[in-house]
Order: sequence, then C-alpha cells, then structure tokens
Amino acid sequence: MKNRWAGLLLLVVILVVLALLPVLVNNYWLRIATGALMWAGLACSWNMLGGYAGYINFGHSAFFGIGAYATAILMGADFAVPFLATIPIGMIVTALFAVVIGAPTLRLRGAYFAIATWAFAEVLMQFATVVDFTGGTGGIGLPPFLNERFFYFAMLAAAVLTYFLTWSLFERSRFGLKVKALRDHEPAAEAMGINTSLVKLQTFMLSAVVASVFGSIFAYWVTFINPKSVFGGDITDQMVVMVLLGGLGSLWGPAIGGVALFFVNRLIWMYYGDTAFYIAILGAAIILVVLFLPNGIAGLFARRSGKSGSVLDTVLGRLLGSRQGGRS
Repeated sequence: MKNRWAGLLLLVVILVVLALLPVLVNNYWLRIATGALMWAGLACSWNMLGGYAGYINFGHSAFFGIGAYATAILMGADFAVPFLATIPIGMIVTALFAVVIGAPTLRLRGAYFAIATWAFAEVLMQFATVVDFTGGTGGIGLPPFLNERFFYFAMLAAAVLTYFLTWSLFERSRFGLKVKALRDHEPAAEAMGINTSLVKLQTFMLSAVVASVFGSIFAYWVTFINPKSVFGGDITDQMVVMVLLGGLGSLWGPAIGGVALFFVNRLIWMYYGDTAFYIAILGAAIILVVLFLPNGIAGLFARRSGKSGSVLDTVLGRLLGSRQGGRS
C-alpha cells in the first residue's frame, strides 16, 4: 500500500514538472522535450503488441506514417482541414489498415509475423514514393505553425493518454489478463475459452491507432514529411530498442527507455553533429540488454520488490524457437 501511494505521488510530481516545463526552459530544450515525449509514447504504443501480447511488430512505423500523411494531405490546399480534425480521421484510416493487415498477419507467429509486418511497412513506403497525392519522393509540406508550446502540450497530452490507456487496459482489466495469457501460452489461452484471434486484432489495432496520433502531431510539428521520414524502418528499430531497454511488457519501462535513448541521440548530435554513431549505440544496447538486463530498467525495480520472470525470454522464445509453428 505504501509503495502504491509513493508511486502515485511520484507520478503527480512528474506531471506537475512536465506541465511547468515550458516556463522553465527555452524553446530549444522545449523542442527536445517534445521529441522525448513523442518517442516515449511511440515506445509505449509498440509495447502494447510487442510487450503485452508478445507479437514482435517490425512494421510499426507504417501506422506512424499513415497518421502523418493523413494530417499532411488533409491540411493541404485541396482540403484545408483544421489540424485537430485530422487526428480522428487519421485514427480511423489507421484502424481500417490495421484490421485489413492484422487479420491475415496475426495468423502467423514468431519470425513469420515479424517479417510480414516489416514487409507491410516497406510496401507502404514504396507506395508513398510513386503516387502523386503523397508528393512522391519530394514529400509534402504543411502550413507552418511556429508555436513550440502548442506542440509540446499536444505531445504531452498524447503521451499521458497513452500511459493511462496502457494502465487501464493492460494492467487493470480482464482484457489485459487475456492479452498476457496469450503471450505466455497461446494454445492454453485458447483452451481456456479466450478468443485469441479477436484479442490479438484488438491489441494490434489499438497500438496502431496510438502510433498514428503521434504521427499526426509530428507531421504538423516538423511541417514537412517524406516517405523515409515517417515510414523508415529505423523508426521501428528505435522503438524496439527503447522498449527492450526500459522493460518489455512493463507499464512505465518503455517510456523511460524512449526518453533515455532520445536524449542520447540528441547529445550525440550536439557534440558530433552527426547521429550515425547512434546506430552503433542501438546495436550495443540490444546486446547488453539481452545479456545482462533481460527485464530492462523496470526489471531492476521488479527484482527488488520480489517479482521475477523475464518477458523477454518468453517473447524471444516465440520469435526464435517457433515451437508452435508458423501459423495458428
């Protein structure tokens, strides 16, 4: 009980500090904080399917890109839709894509599913480079809105809502128990009467829709996007490493991992003027986490509280071992 109240107090303090941050720092650091919030939210969205359900999605950037392009196209001269109205439209479009793609691919397991989702993102990126309404390789611009505080609070609202959505659905509901059950042993979950196909599709769609929200805000924030900047595989790669570092299948670990790695990225840029070295750091982080920190940063605190068991072992077993076969 004492730990619960301490955790709640810490959460309140963090929210107060985040709310006051725009008056404490200049626009440069506020922009960095905005990026950190975006990556924290994206990591949490990936964790919904990859961490809680155990399905490694290497194409999550596709949904980030769909949200970004939905906002960019709708805010263009042809439609002139207000920014806030583009977000729910992007969410609906993303949900439809998630259902169409998720229904067949979620019948696959392990590496088969991971490869299928990666291929989906690659196809979308190539498609966006050859059609006119996306601007092709030249990209597409958005009306500039030079108000850094607006984008900071937009990202903050999206990140906070993502956190509480994760907490309420995956940590405090029967739905979350079903998701974890299929992650730990899908055939056993089916034998218990859980409709695993429906639960997987719902989780897939939810994680996709959340990613699209951050894509919409990102597009308006940077005022220009192209296929590589929103569909690129490196976007998903960073999410995966952030979640592994913070703690796969944990509530707050992915957000911590997202913030930590984003600040490492910015520090490298500040001191070296190039983030190529960042890729090497991501690779090293994966190796170190798998070898020495399988439960991530969150696992260190779980160990102190007496909790044990590695979600990473379970997920990697499904990804690499594939004892359950390629299809369900």
